[in-house]
Amino acid sequence: MKYFGVLRRFVILPLIVLRLLIWWEQKRGKTPPEHLQNWQEDKVLIGHALTAVAYTTPWDNYLVASGVWNYDHNLVNGFKIGWVPIEEYNFFWLQSLLTGSWLQFLSRHINTDQEAANPNTYPLARVIVTGGLGIIWLQQFRDLIMYRERTRYLNLILSWALPPIMLQTAFGGDILWKYRKLVATSIITSTAYLGYIDSLAIGSGTWHIIPEKTIQWEVIDNLPFEELLFFFLTNVLLTFGVTLVQAKESETRLPAFLKARYQEFKRRWNK
Repeated sequence: MKYFGVLRRFVILPLIVLRLLIWWEQKRGKTPPEHLQNWQEDKVLIGHALTAVAYTTPWDNYLVASGVWNYDHNLVNGFKIGWVPIEEYNFFWLQSLLTGSWLQFLSRHINTDQEAANPNTYPLARVIVTGGLGIIWLQQFRDLIMYRERTRYLNLILSWALPPIMLQTAFGGDILWKYRKLVATSIITSTAYLGYIDSLAIGSGTWHIIPEKTIQWEVIDNLPFEELLFFFLTNVLLTFGVTLVQAKESETRLPAFLKARYQEFKRRWNK
């Protein structure tokens, strides 16, 4: 199965269906709740897609260059940027749009009508959660530097993904907890779906993970644990990010010196 074939069948087609469903519901007046309309939905997705490409590009190039994963040269079109085929770059932003669109669709159907999160609620809990993630990150970064062969992919994933997740939990962990039903539903379902796609693509030889760089445990056939973890963490990043940007409570967290600049940027961006 060619890489573009994977994208076309399992990412682009569902994305088109989701966008059509959202458009249809918008026409019928079904929108997300007021407290999740801080930014225009399409522009939130564009911003996350651009961020995903920028943040993932150097990391993914390193994975290929260092032999953590590779792809069948006969199943890509041959155009690369750095070490990575162009199809992989398309996957970065397409996953962002797919996961974000799924969250936006769910926000129209999962009840989130609760009291607004207080900006001073649970600051200690946010510190504890973020600190716990920080301890995990330090351990993974240490192992990364020590170059443990069998945990190489695991160390690279956690060292790369945890810092922005820690920023999200430190900033708005209680906001995310408030919307936990929406957030958890989005993360679990999107991770299961993308993990299944990954197992199909690996099984068909589209790309492959080097066994020596993994703990060599398959969650399901052809799906290494690290790959499922990768999709879980990227969906956490995307779901947390979209939720925090769209939640009106988030504006109350900004320092005073940033609020004016933020509101001006939002006004221009939402035009």
